Amino acid sequence: MHGLAPDTTRWIPIIGTALVLGLVGPASAQQATTRQWQYGAGPGGQGCQLTLVEVPVRQPGPGEIRVRVLATSLNGHDPGPLRRACEPAGPDGQVALADGAGEVIAVGPGVSRFQVGDRVVGAFFADAFIDGPRAPEAMEHIRGGPGPGMLSEIVVGSEQGFVRTPDYLSHEEAATLPTAAVTAWVSLFKYGGLQPNDYVLLEGTGGVSSFGLLIAAAAGARPIITSSSDEKLARARELGAVGTVNYRTNPEWQEEVLALTGGAGVQQVIEVGGVETRDRALATLAVGGHMALVGSLSGGGGSIPMRGLTSRDLRFSAFFVGSRADFEEMNRFLEGHGIRPIIDRVFEFQDAPAAFDFIENGDFMGKVVIRM
Repeated sequence: MHGLAPDTTRWIPIIGTALVLGLVGPASAQQATTRQWQYGAGPGGQGCQLTLVEVPVRQPGPGEIRVRVLATSLNGHDPGPLRRACEPAGPDGQVALADGAGEVIAVGPGVSRFQVGDRVVGAFFADAFIDGPRAPEAMEHIRGGPGPGMLSEIVVGSEQGFVRTPDYLSHEEAATLPTAAVTAWVSLFKYGGLQPNDYVLLEGTGGVSSFGLLIAAAAGARPIITSSSDEKLARARELGAVGTVNYRTNPEWQEEVLALTGGAGVQQVIEVGGVETRDRALATLAVGGHMALVGSLSGGGGSIPMRGLTSRDLRFSAFFVGSRADFEEMNRFLEGHGIRPIIDRVFEFQDAPAAFDFIENGDFMGKVVIRM
């Protein structure tokens, strides 16, 4: 199946997953096949599940590099395709995950940005959003769907779709950056114009909010973070939060946030919660404050009430991650401040389905990584 001889392939069913196992050694520049986790149709063509397949891997063409992926990370949206119908897995199937880091193992003709041995991280939009305004067609190149994903031992793509890994970060740490970290950076700096001493409200302790905490604290801002876990809030204070609020024990948590600012409000909100948090977060904004609308964990319904907003000179931004240039600028900031991502748990490649289940149902802070 999928081009493999019958005596080298077998299907082994496990919970919610079907595996295709082949005889594969360590990834190399000469390796003819690669293993990758794809979103594939379930039994009888019904539903969608993660499927481990072994497929041919091509040599890099002009302007392309071949990368041995050594770590990937998950984001909250990654289990989404498993709740919908999807195509059968195979040589051209949808490879999962936008985030991944590794090492260049081969280069095609004309490559100038990288050489063999360089450590690289894939950009969220691959090579479709380098700088400036994002073209509408870039949405068709999002890694992990609809563009090729990073949960593959080897990937081949344009050198324009990768950035250099900061020297001080491990592959696991670097793999957490493309989606969550860039989103937080763009929220605070590109659209928010973050200044020292700005109060920054962060909702929860997931990937985007955790990076927002680290970045804001490093920039001399004053992060305030919410969570239902006192243990996570204690960790957030250790990482630079000047204020914390347990939204479970404080249902009117916006009032506590305002109290922490002396009643003046926050200058920045990274809004990831959606319909259940948006109005409360709006109530915390200071005059001239900025809200980045980047998530909808509780659903995307509702509306922004205009009454009373214009008199407060509020600003709103809605966007999708950022460009390769944003990624590279963020990396310079991270390097300058020695920021290390918060990694809650690392899964092995063969345990990818468990990582997907954990990101959807588990209790974690920061990022969840799959080591290849």
